[in-house]
Amino acid sequence: MAGPDGGLPVIYCVVPAALADELYDKLVAYYADDPNVTVIVDRRKGDRRGRGDNGGGKRQLRDRRQRPIAQRAIR
Repeated sequence: MAGPDGGLPVIYCVVPAALADELYDKLVAYYADDPNVTVIVDRRKGDRRGRGDNGGGKRQLRDRRQRPIAQRAIR
């Protein structure tokens, strides 16, 4: 992934919300001369995925050793 000028990728320095008051300004100053580093505060309150979430339930487990039906019909 390219950076804002199409060059090096952007590196995100993520500061936990609990430490933002202590660290955010220090890290912004530390990385001020590096245009490829962006300091951000993680403001998430919890995990977005609930426990036991199966991801939509549409996943199928198949035996990878068998060719798909269309390829078997061709041969």
